[in-house]
Amino acid sequence: MNYDNLIKKVEILVEALPYIQKLYGKTVVIKYGGNAMINDELKNSVMEDITLLKYIGMNPVLVHGGGPDINKALQSFNVKSEFVNGLRVTDAKTIEVAQMVLVGKTNKQIVSMLNHKGGKAIGLCGIDGKLIECEQYKTEIDGELKDIGYVGKITKINSKVLELISKDEYIPVVAPIGVGPDGDSYNINADTVAGEIAAALKAEKLMLLTDVEGVKPSKDSESIIPALTIDDVYDLIDKKVIDGGMIPKVLGCVEALEKGVGRTHIIDGRIPHCILLEIFTYKGIGTMIMKDKQLYHKNEALY
Repeated sequence: MNYDNLIKKVEILVEALPYIQKLYGKTVVIKYGGNAMINDELKNSVMEDITLLKYIGMNPVLVHGGGPDINKALQSFNVKSEFVNGLRVTDAKTIEVAQMVLVGKTNKQIVSMLNHKGGKAIGLCGIDGKLIECEQYKTEIDGELKDIGYVGKITKINSKVLELISKDEYIPVVAPIGVGPDGDSYNINADTVAGEIAAALKAEKLMLLTDVEGVKPSKDSESIIPALTIDDVYDLIDKKVIDGGMIPKVLGCVEALEKGVGRTHIIDGRIPHCILLEIFTYKGIGTMIMKDKQLYHKNEALY
């Protein structure tokens, strides 16, 4: 009998062992978005990954977006979508639809999928228990602040409910709708929500699932940079190696690190089982950003 394939499977488990030991009982915040929310195969792999994290002793917290679902719903209601500086202009009708879709449809679909995989998921949004308190956010255009409606800027994360749920047997699934001082609902960028929740929970990891491989050393490079420090990030921004839509993602990671998160990751959500591949392999598949390059163990390939 040829045992080669079986031995390779065992080697994978052994490679994962030091990470399981290091992360046991720790919080991992995952921002779920992009193609991983559209493709059925990717949906299933993400739910399997998160369920596995819970079963081996970690405390995953999932924060999700839902832009495509919101766009479809707005079209069905004949409401035009407008974006300013990458943010959706959100009038009273738009926030009504966004809340209906994110909380009533997308959130509950994710909860159902996790439960189907054997997890015990609970759906929440920022209104529940005043989990995400916010104020109106105004964006700057030509030196002036522009009112873009019910778009929120987070002022406080009341994380107690997440701590109680995630440290028990449940998986919190959070929709990025916050509540203002007047009781109104506000739409908030899901990356921002994930970063603030990770900081409030002092998470060991913040993982952003994106539609890009990670940070590349140059625009035409086929490789990615496996690990960066905060100083590296600022240096690469100055050199314009990091530009465009990658800038807010890496700066969001930097802010989370400065607020107490252990490690942050930008990974390609288009790869099946991307979460497990990033967490449990020596090199990972994306770009990890840290305060400084400290190894979990000697075999990590961070350089």
